[in-house]
Amino acid sequence: MSDTKPVEENPVLISTTPTGITTISINRPSRKNAVDPPTATALYTAIRAFESDASQKVLILTGTNGTFCAGFDLHSLASSKSTEESQAGFTGPVIPHARGQGPMGPSRLTITKPVISAVSGYAVAGGLELSLLGDMRVVEEDAVFGVFCRRFGVPLIDGGTVRLQAIVGLGRAMDMILTGRPVGAQEALTMGLANRVVPKGKALEEAEAIARQLLTFPQECMNLDRKSAYYACYEATSFDDALQYEFDHGVKVVSEESIQGAARFSSGQGRHGVFQQAPVSKL
Repeated sequence: MSDTKPVEENPVLISTTPTGITTISINRPSRKNAVDPPTATALYTAIRAFESDASQKVLILTGTNGTFCAGFDLHSLASSKSTEESQAGFTGPVIPHARGQGPMGPSRLTITKPVISAVSGYAVAGGLELSLLGDMRVVEEDAVFGVFCRRFGVPLIDGGTVRLQAIVGLGRAMDMILTGRPVGAQEALTMGLANRVVPKGKALEEAEAIARQLLTFPQECMNLDRKSAYYACYEATSFDDALQYEFDHGVKVVSEESIQGAARFSSGQGRHGVFQQAPVSKL
């Protein structure tokens, strides 16, 4: 019997709101949302479109039908007769580049606006790598992370060895990378891989609530702090370099958003530890 399964017409679903929240969903339920080359290209294109759309402020990356992503579609890899053929749908450069397309699609990007990964079910192998694109991961209580590709001899080439250690530390990253073992939601929370654990079926809802909160903040200041943190993590040549970058870029908003914010504080907003929460209106 053939193992061929129907190909979904829309492997990547995109929705936007007038307030500025984009949701990109991997939609290949017959393959547990595993990514084949055409899906990788669609994901990359969708995220680059989000970046270039000034009206969209926050991205939620998720998967449909109770699964985030089961990784690269090994069925498409197994049917390839050569390395060149396996990369037939991959349009990225031969030498990895931070803005180029990776085998999983957007995996080489440092996305320029906030990203929340809403994780349900499995986020394994390349799916784990895609989840690491998020500035935070909202994880359902039965979700599973893991370098499951370890058992099949497929390496991490979509940023997993780079991003995972930065998020959870080298020791915990090596545990996951070497053993390929499953990591549940609660353990992921303790190691910093998950930022929030929510009941089954609630990851997207919680991610939307966080996204609405982010929209309430002064955007230029928030995004400068975000960019500075990424620079310090991945690009700074020294501690002094990171501090200099933080100051040089942060001082640009002091005369604008910072003064306006200080005026709001002076008038009484936010005093005594009262923090304005996100509005609860629907998207």
